[in-house]
Amino acid sequence: MIKFLHTRIRVSDPEASISFYQQLGFELGEKKDSPQGNKLAFLHLPGNEHFLELTYSPGFKVQFPEDLMHTCVGVPDIIEYCEALEAGGMEIWPDQWREKFAAGERKMAFVTDPDGYEVEILEH
Repeated sequence: MIKFLHTRIRVSDPEASISFYQQLGFELGEKKDSPQGNKLAFLHLPGNEHFLELTYSPGFKVQFPEDLMHTCVGVPDIIEYCEALEAGGMEIWPDQWREKFAAGERKMAFVTDPDGYEVEILEH
């Protein structure tokens, strides 16, 4: 069986990105330099095989069209999770997500990482 193992995204400030993803619940594993001179950081969510590879390349400007890509996390209680993120200073969107969830709209929210990548949050 083939398994999906990891996703790599380029970042402009590795420490800011590591901190952001740790706030989402990721744990930092290994940090190392690649043979090409990139700074790599490997993060994972406990209990998951798939991991997120953050790559900083000196001289590379992180830029992409809006909504080009995103990552997604599944949480058991999206309201509790989003409230904890908000309490930590993170902006959750769409606006008025609590009211939308209470009105029966799909429980789906987003946060944006330091480079503009969207992280979708679903109740799972």
